[in-house]
Amino acid sequence: MANLRAGLIGLGSMGRHHARVLRGLEGVDLVGVADPGGDVHNVSGGLDVLPGIRELIAVGVDYVTIAVPTSFHEEVALAFAEAGVHALVEKPLGPDVESAERIAEAFESAGLIGGVGHIERYNPAVQSLRSRLEAGDLGDIYQIATRRQGPFPARIADVGVVRDLAPHDIDLAAWVTQSIYAIVSAQVAHRSGREHEDLVSITGRFANDVVANHLVNWLSPMKERLTVVTGERGTFVADTLTADLTFFANGTVATTWDAIAGFRGVSEGDVVRFAIPKPEPLQKEHEAFRDAVLGKESGFVTMREGLATVRVVGAALESARTGVSVTL
Repeated sequence: MANLRAGLIGLGSMGRHHARVLRGLEGVDLVGVADPGGDVHNVSGGLDVLPGIRELIAVGVDYVTIAVPTSFHEEVALAFAEAGVHALVEKPLGPDVESAERIAEAFESAGLIGGVGHIERYNPAVQSLRSRLEAGDLGDIYQIATRRQGPFPARIADVGVVRDLAPHDIDLAAWVTQSIYAIVSAQVAHRSGREHEDLVSITGRFANDVVANHLVNWLSPMKERLTVVTGERGTFVADTLTADLTFFANGTVATTWDAIAGFRGVSEGDVVRFAIPKPEPLQKEHEAFRDAVLGKESGFVTMREGLATVRVVGAALESARTGVSVTL
């Protein structure tokens, strides 16, 4: 069987990584790259850098990865849908709900595979966390809290943290808890003089009554990527920077030393850091989408799932603007 012919449009900070992974992906040949701004990171690997969509389609591609700025997602994605080309779109699927809906509907009506690059789902710590929660290791899940903090990335100019960073945690939390957001409330701040918000605090509740909290900012001198899930039997902490997963079990041995009982609490138990394989998340993301294009069961992130995340993003921004919780 011949290799799939893959294309890539957008050779910026994410596109360069997509190019690297696609070039080494088994069963796939990267046959065309496009970016009207040229190849600033020198990742074309000898391929001609095409100026745009039509030229990339003309190369003859089975599927394409779209890594252009979010504001161009709809224009680019719809062009490939019209040409009958499967597409993996970098997150978020679209700049707003209406745009994301049009993209999802275009691929569905054309019978094409459309995916969204929510890379955190493929982080080894998150994959292991989801499996352990699904197996009932935590019992009932009570709360999921995420912290995604760090300095401002100069590459971002067209959106704020709610559209750029929060989708990672919104999608991750829904996937891990296997539920959908029912209500969302948010507060944002503008502290660095830029047009878009650089800080957000989102709280919400899922349809299965799990409480969610997401803290996201571009104002922190340290980089933090944590997901904390608390439940009936203890707490899981997934660090997606290091791909480590740790379990803090509720204690089964009572503390009899009065001097420390109040300080330590009565429920502290064993702490386990799991030894898990750590493949590159972007590699796993591309393998899943490749398999979907080949008609295999792969668990890739669908455009409908990407649309659900954009809806929550929109609800968070609406809540921040109006000061009222939004029911989804």
